[in-house]
Amino acid sequence: MKKQYTPEFKAKVVQEILKEEKTMAQIASEYGVHPVQLSQWKKVALENMSSLFVDERKAVKEQKAQEQKIERLYAKVGQLTTQLEWLKKTTAE
Repeated sequence: MKKQYTPEFKAKVVQEILKEEKTMAQIASEYGVHPVQLSQWKKVALENMSSLFVDERKAVKEQKAQEQKIERLYAKVGQLTTQLEWLKKTTAE
């Protein structure tokens, strides 16, 4: 069975890796985690680090703008559906 590690544990180990005070092998031995796993955690951390610096206000504003756009599109779809149904009725008569 695979051992499960908490996000807090992973973050602690990756911080240790980034300090570069010990080798990957030393850290792996100290925490009982395979060096390949440590490399994967480090890679994930470095790839996602930019998300730590996202301006939440800007993200919320963009989310609201996206939701408003979706609402407008749904309204337009509703309008066009109604017009299409009306046209079908009037041409069928």
